[in-house]
Amino acid sequence: MRRRTLLSGLAAAATAPCMPALAQGAAATTFRYMPQADVTAVDPMSTTSYGVRNHGHMCWDTLYGPDENFEMRPQLCEGHVVEDDGLRWVFTLREGIRFHDNEPIRAADAVASIARWSARDTLGQTLRARTEGMRALDDRRVEIRLKQRFGPMLEALGKPSSYPCFVYPERFATVDPARPFTEVVGSGPYRFVAEERLSGARAVYRRFEGYVPNPRPPSLLGGAKIGHFERVEFNWIPDPGTVAAALQAGEIDMYEQVAPDLRAVLRRHRDIVVDRIDTGGTIAHLRFNHLHPPFDNPAIRRALLHSINQSDYMTSIMGDDRSLWTDGIGAFPTASPLANDEGIQALMGPRSFDAAREALRAAGYANERVIVLHPTDVVNNNALTTVAVDALKRSGLNAESATSDWGTVLQRRSRQEPPGQGGWNALIVLFGGIDLGNPGVHPLLRANGRQAWFGWPTSPTLEALREGWLGAPNLDAQKAIARRIQAALWQDLPHIPLGQYFIHAAWRRNITGHQKGMTLPINLRRG
Repeated sequence: MRRRTLLSGLAAAATAPCMPALAQGAAATTFRYMPQADVTAVDPMSTTSYGVRNHGHMCWDTLYGPDENFEMRPQLCEGHVVEDDGLRWVFTLREGIRFHDNEPIRAADAVASIARWSARDTLGQTLRARTEGMRALDDRRVEIRLKQRFGPMLEALGKPSSYPCFVYPERFATVDPARPFTEVVGSGPYRFVAEERLSGARAVYRRFEGYVPNPRPPSLLGGAKIGHFERVEFNWIPDPGTVAAALQAGEIDMYEQVAPDLRAVLRRHRDIVVDRIDTGGTIAHLRFNHLHPPFDNPAIRRALLHSINQSDYMTSIMGDDRSLWTDGIGAFPTASPLANDEGIQALMGPRSFDAAREALRAAGYANERVIVLHPTDVVNNNALTTVAVDALKRSGLNAESATSDWGTVLQRRSRQEPPGQGGWNALIVLFGGIDLGNPGVHPLLRANGRQAWFGWPTSPTLEALREGWLGAPNLDAQKAIARRIQAALWQDLPHIPLGQYFIHAAWRRNITGHQKGMTLPINLRRG
């Protein structure tokens, strides 16, 4: 695996005494961060990659955001009023907020940003379908008039992930989300430094001195987002051993997702803290491309339920420590009140590759090639894909890995062409629990064809159940519908859940200010 020559002296770092390399002078105002993935694009609407999402939270703000208890609080907004039996919402922006070009953030910018976001986001599409009209009443007030009540309005506008409704200048927000913009004029605490961008290695941010933080105390994304450091560097280093050595040597300050086999090593270091910040965990999925053979045939997709073993996938990345992962995962993560056991025997009963091969024959599988997108530079994704390709082959599929870096996978997965023309058949997808807690936000349960998340499944049953969930009067009714959704998952199978696991972050002990819920380099300080 290739290594970046970004850091010096790493060969000796593992054995030499670790000195805090950034403890003096101007270097103390720089925060060096190892993200979970490279910033492959600057437009957060271009991909659901968490590396790009986190870049988004550095540069832009949303109208609302979750606090550490995941309650929605005003962010760019001062507040809102709801009238006409929930059919009219008026949002008021805070005074004095500005973009990075020092232009004021106006209601017209927010209207255009909501429109752009709602064309692509799972929950935004639902809001869009229920909206009668949206306009700027003046420079600070946005009016949304609905045809039908929409209960999760604040949860939609404050989504922290996949996709957040960031507020862009109107001239950027009117750009088709299918054509990503390449210039960054943000609304958040840090400016993107384009001239220092090194693709595949580094993204740099400088504190925006004109930023006006939310007046509330810091609390994840529902309070003040404060840039205590003048400069933040995202240093992408594919080799975990190199990252661990750099952290021990004080050459980086934080490692967002510690490779499982390095947790114990880093915990033994007196100047390093290893802890779980993202408490929602991550669920792995095998996602199918429903547009092309063989996985356009639901019987072929269902054949794999005979052989997929969630524990095989989890142990490949997290080992045998069951405190770090769990199997028996269905449509929703364990922390969701909608998690249930409906039909879970489809994945937890006896496993048999012979049964999978027989089911494939019965389904008419004609030995078509199965191209599996395989990023080799993202540790967990690489390991999970290796297990998946082996399982597909042993199940009787003519499967092969299409190996590449992560950026190439993100580009290729958006292609709807046949696999032989640059498309694909399957890939491993990792989503945090924050994105999967209910049918309204869950991107992989949306089954509206070519408007759905990559893979583009079509399931009128899942779509109707999702609408039913959005209209459910209480949690008990939502839980009942969630069981029906999980039953439909095993039948239509837009994807196969592969288990849930929990990742730790690591940082130098003198870094404080972490906000539980999402790992973000915001509100952190040294000493």
